[in-house]
Amino acid sequence: MDYNFEKFKNQAIQLKITLTDEISNKLLIYYKTLIEYNQVMNLTAITEFDEVFEKHFLDSIVLADYIDLNRRIKLIDVGTGAGFPGIPLKIFFPDLNILLVDSLNKRVKFLNEVILRLELKNITAVHGRAEELARKKEYRNQFDLCVSRAVANLSCLSEYCIPFVKKGGIFAAYKSIDIDEEIDNSKNAICMLGGKLKSVNKFQLPDTEYYRSIVMIENVEEHTSKKYPRRAGIPNKQPLK
Repeated sequence: MDYNFEKFKNQAIQLKITLTDEISNKLLIYYKTLIEYNQVMNLTAITEFDEVFEKHFLDSIVLADYIDLNRRIKLIDVGTGAGFPGIPLKIFFPDLNILLVDSLNKRVKFLNEVILRLELKNITAVHGRAEELARKKEYRNQFDLCVSRAVANLSCLSEYCIPFVKKGGIFAAYKSIDIDEEIDNSKNAICMLGGKLKSVNKFQLPDTEYYRSIVMIENVEEHTSKKYPRRAGIPNKQPLK
C-alpha cells in the first residue's frame, strides 16, 4: 500500500512543524501497529490512513500552536487510550519526558509495544486509575503539563488531572468546539481544585472540516487539597459543581 504524506506534511507546516523522514517513518510504524492491534482489541473506530493522521495525529500535535513543547518538560497524558495525544507529541518533540496513564492493562501493553517498536526514550506507560495515581507522592503535583483527550466533562477531567500538575503548570484539555456551557459549569470546580482558567483556544484543524478546542487551566496552588481527587468512580458519577 502506498502511503502519501504530502497532505499531512502541509498540515504540519501550517502549525509551524516540520515533518521529517524520521518522524514520518515513526508515525507509519505507529499507524501500522495501531491497525494490527485494533483487530484484536478496541483501540479506535478510525482506521483509514488519512483519517488517523488528521483526527488522531494532527489533533494531538496542534497543542504546539499554544505551548512551547521544544523543552525538557515533564508531561502526563491521563486516559491516553491508544496513546493520544502523548505518543504523537513524543514523536514530534523528543525532549519531552512523558508518562502515559490508562486504566486498562491491555491498552498499556499495546502502548509499551509501540514504545518498543519506535525505540522511544523517556516515555513510560503505567496501568492505573487517575484517582489513585494522583494520590501517590511520585506523581502528585509533579508535572509541568498534563494533557487529556479523554471523554469526560471538564469538571470531572479537572479533578482527575489538576492534582498531577505542579504550581504554575498547565492542564490542557482537548475538547470539542462546543465548550462554552461546559466551561461555565466547571468554573467553580476548577477553583476548588486550585486551578485558574487561563485560555480557551478554538480552532479548525488545518485543511480539514474539523473544529476543536483546547482549554488551558493553570494550577495556582503549591499543593492540591487532600480532598481531591475523590475515590475511584466518584468524580465521574458526581462531578464537582
